[in-house]
Amino acid sequence: MTRARVLAGLSTLIFAASGAGSALAQDAPPTADPANTAWILAATALVLFMTLPGLALFYAGLVRAKNALSVMMHCVAIACLASVLWLLGGYSLAFSGSNPFIGDLAKFGLPGGRDTVSGTLPETVFFAFQMTFAIITPGLIVGAYVERIKFGAVLMFSGLWLLLVYAPVCHWVWGSGWLAQMKVMDYAGGLVVHATAGVSSLVAVAMLGPRDGFPGDLHPPHNPGMTMMGAGMLWVGWYGFNAGSALAADAAAGSALVATHLSAATAGLVWALIERVKFGRTSMIGVVTGVVAGLATVTPASGFVGPVGGVVLGALGSLICFHCVGPVKSKLKLDDSLDVFAVHGVGGILGTLGVAVLASAQLGGAGYAEGMTMGSQAGVQALGVLTVCAWSAAASAVILLLCKFTVGLRATPEAIEDGLDLSTHGERAYQN
Repeated sequence: MTRARVLAGLSTLIFAASGAGSALAQDAPPTADPANTAWILAATALVLFMTLPGLALFYAGLVRAKNALSVMMHCVAIACLASVLWLLGGYSLAFSGSNPFIGDLAKFGLPGGRDTVSGTLPETVFFAFQMTFAIITPGLIVGAYVERIKFGAVLMFSGLWLLLVYAPVCHWVWGSGWLAQMKVMDYAGGLVVHATAGVSSLVAVAMLGPRDGFPGDLHPPHNPGMTMMGAGMLWVGWYGFNAGSALAADAAAGSALVATHLSAATAGLVWALIERVKFGRTSMIGVVTGVVAGLATVTPASGFVGPVGGVVLGALGSLICFHCVGPVKSKLKLDDSLDVFAVHGVGGILGTLGVAVLASAQLGGAGYAEGMTMGSQAGVQALGVLTVCAWSAAASAVILLLCKFTVGLRATPEAIEDGLDLSTHGERAYQN
C-alpha cells in the first residue's frame, strides 16, 4: 500500500468520524448553561423578595395602623394564590402555543419536569422566574384598594385577573404573541406589569368607591420608616426584576442593572427637589415614592438604554408621576389610595413610549430590531400601550362585576371602622 493511499484512507476515516460527531452534536438535547442558571435562580429570589416582604412593608407603612396587617395579608395571600394558578394554567397560557393572542394548555402542570430546557435555562428555573412576576403584578394593585375591600374579593379578583389580564398580555409581549411579532420593546414589564396593574387599579377604585373621608379627611401614613424599609427592598429586588430579564449572566444584564439603579437614584433626587420647591421641605415618603417611580419608568427600557438613558427616564418619570398624583384624586375623584396608577401606571407607560427614542444607538442605546426605525418603533410602542390599557380596563371591569355579585367588593361600614386587621383577620399589627 503506497503512502498516498494510506493518507487517503486516514483522511476518509477522519472525515467520517467528524461527520458522525457533528451528527451526534446535532442530535444531542439542549443543555442549560450553569452560569445563566445560577444568575436566574438568584434573580428569582430577588423578585420574590420584592413582594415578600418589600411590597408588603412599603404599602403597610402607608395605611393606618388598624389596617397594616390586612395589607400584608393581601400580599401573602396573593403570592400563595398566584403561585398555584401559575402552575395550573397561568404559565401555559402565557408561554405556550402559536396563537398570537393566548397560549394553550400544553404546559399545564409543567409536564416536562426537570428534563426540559427553555433557552439556556432549565424550564423549571424559567417557570419560577416568571412566576415571581405573576405574583407581584396583582400585588401592586393592592395599594389602590386598601382599607375598604373584602378579603374574599381580593382573592377572587386577583386570581381571575392573573388568568384573564396578566397571562394574555404576557403572551402578547413575551410569549411570541402579536405584539412580540410586531417587535414591541418591553424589557421587563412596562406593559406586562405596570400598565396592566396601573389601569386596572383605576377601574377597581372606581367600582369600589373611596375611603371614608376622601378626599380631605384622611389619616397620614402610620409608619414612614416601614415604608422606607419596604422601598429599599423593592430597589434591591428590582436588580433581579430588570437585570434578570436578560435571562443570562451577560453584558445585557449588567447594562440593565446600571440603568435601573441610576434611574431610581435620579428619580429620588428629582422628587425631593420638587417637594422642596413646592412645599419647602423634603419628606421620606416623597423620596422613596420618587425612587419607585424611577424604577417603574425604567423597567420597559432597562436593557435597551444606556446609563444616560436611565438618568433621563428617572428624571422624567419622577417629574411626570409627581404631577399625576394629585389630579387622579382631585380631578378624576378616584381614591387610588397609594397612587398605583400615578406611579406604576404612568411610569410604565412613559418608559414604554420613551424607549422608542432612548434605545437609539446614537443616544447610547442598544439599537432597534432589524427593519425598525425610531418612528416605526414609536408607533408599535403606542399601539402596545393603547391595546394593553384597553384590555386591562375592560377585563378588570368584568371581573370586578363578577366579584360584586358573588362575594361582594366593599367591607361593611362597621368592619371598616374597626379596621380590617381585627374585623377580617382577628389580629392586630400592634398590641396596646
